[in-house]
Order: sequence, then structure tokens, then C-alpha cells
Amino acid sequence: MKRVRTTRQRIANARRIVVKVGSSSLTAAEGGIDPVRIGRIVDAVAAARKAGREVVLVSSGAIAAGMGPLGMRTRPRDLASQQAAASVGQGLLVEQYSALFAVQGLTVGQVLLTVDDTTRQGTYRNALRTFDRLLDLGIVPVVNENDTVATQEIRFGDNDRLAALVAHLVRADALFLLSDVDGLYTAHPSSAGAERITEVPNLDELVADTSRLGSSVGTGGMTTKLEAARIAVAAGIPVVLAAAEQVADALDGRSGTVFHASGKRRSSRLNWLAHASQPAGELELDDGAVKAITKGKASLLPAGITAVRGSFQAGEPVLLVDPAGAPVARGIVNYDSDVLPALLGRSTKDLARELGVEYEREVIHRDSLVLRRPRRSDPPLDAQSR
Repeated sequence: MKRVRTTRQRIANARRIVVKVGSSSLTAAEGGIDPVRIGRIVDAVAAARKAGREVVLVSSGAIAAGMGPLGMRTRPRDLASQQAAASVGQGLLVEQYSALFAVQGLTVGQVLLTVDDTTRQGTYRNALRTFDRLLDLGIVPVVNENDTVATQEIRFGDNDRLAALVAHLVRADALFLLSDVDGLYTAHPSSAGAERITEVPNLDELVADTSRLGSSVGTGGMTTKLEAARIAVAAGIPVVLAAAEQVADALDGRSGTVFHASGKRRSSRLNWLAHASQPAGELELDDGAVKAITKGKASLLPAGITAVRGSFQAGEPVLLVDPAGAPVARGIVNYDSDVLPALLGRSTKDLARELGVEYEREVIHRDSLVLRRPRRSDPPLDAQSR
């Protein structure tokens, strides 16, 4: 009970926060942005900002806002139509945010991101500097996926995951995921016997049915929110899942489902590697290497690798899998893919003696490895991407 109070108090006192609002929480039943709903979000964010909190707003709604002017009754499924709707709607959405925040004496700054912006370490650092400067200047950054230019291969797919990555990027103290439900339930809220879960101390032990899809105007559902929560809590950031209608109470830690932070805050580099990087190749390990990495916290040496797949260069991220092909970890490799096959199964001492001292190094150093923790619930993101 004490931990519950401590976590909610930590959320209420969080100085730098990321607030994500979904499309279904901004749009009217007949389509377009609902002025009452967006006004409620702006009022709560403005109040938090005036209370001395730094707020980054991750807002969906660009495609939904563009559907009406383009005569679309349902969210388009093809990428080109989504991009067209986003192109029209993004300006409308930011225009409304700008006008409403201006009434509160605040200025917004639009930040559009693609996966590419977070999968390349250089642009990742540039994004951090931009956010820091905007917040230093008292601006409210309004973030969205750059739907107008993102291709299918480089999309976040939902703004929940984007919000979690942004929360770590800006070193947020708490992440708020606002939707059209007031928290996490043991089953879909419309199902008989569904019960609301107020606290999630450990996501790995969570038992809940999240198989039902999200709304007709958004891309996310409860599964994407749990994936986002997993990213954040593993990095030491508590998460609140709450109804957008209760945004003021949520920001004060008084409503919604709270996900307790379960890990230590990672460096931006390791968080990028764990959740935003796109593996350029794959290394298959033998059982001994898997055990050494997962249990012994060891670096990966050539002797423990049994196969190399894909084409990559030194310094790029790769996926590590066990003999059955299950993901074990991700890491930054120290060798090119065309060099590694000749090194497999051999000790670093033998390689150094035969090829030179530059070969007496790890394939992946321990400090450049992030493990994939076993989960009881939903399938791992890595397995879905293979």
C-alpha cells in the first residue's frame, strides 16, 4: 500500500511529463475535432504548465481532422490516403491547439517525428536538444508522427509507442496515456464481469485480455498501450492510463490505472537500442553464449556464435537469437557481417595470435547489449518484427 501511495505521489509531483491523447478522445461523433474535448485537454495541460510543470503533448488526430474536409467517413486503410488526410488535418489540428493555448498565454511548437528520427543516433540527439530548448523557452511541444512523409516501413504505427519513446528521450518523470476508457480492465470494459485494474506493480505478472481492437479513427488499442507502458516502466518512468475526460485528475495521480516503474533509467543510447533501433542483421548463439549473456552478464564473443544473417557494418544494431530462433537481446556489433563468419567458434586469443591484436575484442561488448526479458503476457515486439 505504501508503494501505491508513493508512486501516485511521485506522479502528482512529476516536473517534466509527457501527455498522449488519442484520436478517439479528440474527435466528435460526426467527425472532425471536437472543440469541447480538445479544450479540456488544453485547459489541463495549461494548468499544469502554469503550476511549473514542463509538458510535452503527444497528440493523435491529424488523420481524423483531415477526414472531414476530404469527405472520408471512415479512416482510410491505404497509406497514400492516410498521408493525404494527415497533410490536410495536421495544419487544422495545430491551428486549434495554437489558438486555444494562446488564450491561456502559452505558445505551442510543432514537432513531427518518424521512426527514422529515433533509430538514428544522430537525429535522436538532435531531437533531444530541440525538446530541451523548447521547454526551456516555456513552449508546449505538440508531437505527432509525421504521417505525411512516413513510409509503411518507417512508421511508429501508433502514437502510444511514440509517446513512450519521447518520454524517455526527454527524460520525463511520468507518462500519461489518455484514451476513451478510464483505465485498464481485466477484459474489454463492455464484457460482463470486467473489472478495472487500478495498480500494476509488475507488467510481467499482469493478467488481462487486450485482444479487442481500438476505435475506428485511431490505430491504437489496449495492446499498444501496454507495449508503450512496458517501454516506459522498464526505463524507470511510471505510467498512468486514464480517460481523457478525467485528464486533470489523471495529471494529479488521482485517477486511472498506474503502472509502477520497474527498471532503472537507461541511457538514451541503450533505450534507442532496445525500443527504437531496427536490427540490420541477426546473430544465432549457442546455449552457452545465451546463458553467459542472460545469466552471467557477459559480452558476446566469436566462440558463442553459430550463424550470421543479414548484411551489416560495425556499429550497427543486430538481433541476438537462441538456437530455436527466439530473440535474446539486441546489441551494437563491432564487426562487419562479411568478416564475422571466419571468426565463429574461435577464441579471441587464437584470433589475436593469428590475425592481430585488433581481433582480440568482443563481437558485442556488454555495455552495448540490452536483454529481452521473458514475459507472461502479450508476445514480444521483437518476435513480431522478425
